Parts: sequence; C-alpha cells; structure tokens
Amino acid sequence: MSVNELFQYSVVSALMDGVASKGLPISTLLANGNHGLGTFRHMVGEMIILDGKVYQMNSDGSVATVSPSSSTSPDDDRAVTPFAMVTRFSPTVTTRAAFQSKQHLFDSVSSLLPGTRNNYISIRLDGTFKNVKARTVGGQAHPREGLAELGKHQTTREFAGDEGIRGTVIGFRSPAFMQGISVAGDHLHFISEDRKTGGHLLSFETVGEVEVKVAGIWKVVLELPRDDEEFDQAKLEADREGIEKAEG
Repeated sequence: MSVNELFQYSVVSALMDGVASKGLPISTLLANGNHGLGTFRHMVGEMIILDGKVYQMNSDGSVATVSPSSSTSPDDDRAVTPFAMVTRFSPTVTTRAAFQSKQHLFDSVSSLLPGTRNNYISIRLDGTFKNVKARTVGGQAHPREGLAELGKHQTTREFAGDEGIRGTVIGFRSPAFMQGISVAGDHLHFISEDRKTGGHLLSFETVGEVEVKVAGIWKVVLELPRDDEEFDQAKLEADREGIEKAEG
C-alpha cells in the first residue's frame, strides 16, 4: 500500500454478526501500514497500531504489546484480526488545537480538510487529554456472539479527570455511505503515553492545545475473509442503530 491509502480487512457488519473466529495474520496487516485500529480474534480487547507497533488494550485495563513474530500459536487470539483498518500515515495537515468534545474534533477536522465529506480521513492527536472515557470488550463468551451483545457487558473507564493524561488518539473518519462496511464518522482509539491504559474512545477533552495530524484518503482496498464459514453464513445486514450504539 502507498502512503495515505487505506487497507481494511473484513467489515464492521461481520463483527455485529459475531464473525470473529478467524482472520488476517497480524504480520500481514502490518505489511499494509503503520497506523490503524481494529480488534483481535474473538474480539478480545481493542487494537491500536501506533508507529508500526501493535498494542492490545484489554478489558481489565492492561495494555500488551503484540509482536507479530511471537504471536504464531493457533491458540493465541492475538495472532490474527477479524477486523482492522490500517494506512501508511503521512499527514497532509499538521497544526495545534484544543478540543472540548469528539464533536468539536469532528468539526475541526472538516475545516482542516475541505472537500472530504465523502472520503475517509486518517487522524492522529498527541498531547494531554482529560475526562477521557474509553471502553474495551472482553471477548466472545461463545462463537457468533455479536458486537452488540458484547457491548452489554463491556468495560467502560473514565480516567484523567481535570489533571489530564498524556497520550495519543488515532483513528479514521469514514463517510456516512460506508456505514456497515466501516464505522461511519470518527472511529478513534486512545492509548496513554506510558502504554499502560487505553481503549475505544467514547469522549474526551484536551488540556490546552494538542498536536493534530490528518490526511485525506482517496484509495481504499477492502479484503474480505476467505474460506471462513462464519463469514459465508452471516447475513451482514447494515445495522446502523446497532453499530452506533456499540461503537459510541
């Protein structure tokens, strides 16, 4: 993949339908980019790919570094991903700004990249954040348990308060017409600077200005699961309401 092209494996609707027993090897995923997010087999934790390194953010609040070379056991849930998005990130706009909410970020990115309403956008923020609310899922209790059901017993944490915590937010904006393929709107994950906590970002504010890096994406490569009975049998209906509820 070239710079600022998006590679995506599988579709969000498959996660909603519980398709998560197989997936793409993490090593193959990393061959397509250095900036991304997703989940792991059986939806065990949240994935963030930062500067080419893969981290698994678990429901107990811990964060583990995932080495593609060491995650080769067929029983290791970290060996593959049932859904992920990744790009070779090269920002086309870099600036500094303060944000009071995810909506504020959404509006600001739209201003930074005019003419991208119906395009994907890659996003990265570095700085100090406060009132961070993030969730992590603990994994399927049984095969084909869907993301909406997992969301009923997900772990949600609020941390940093007004004092703030240094870290990085990365993710993608997907256009509305791609809901079900991706998560429409801003899909963001957070990881602390010390790599000890993080998750799927639900809400946040910044402490003063943070560094903002964004890039528009005009080429998307979608790879669908192969030889996957779960995927073949899935209905894959676009559950807009369910996705919005599960992804926050």
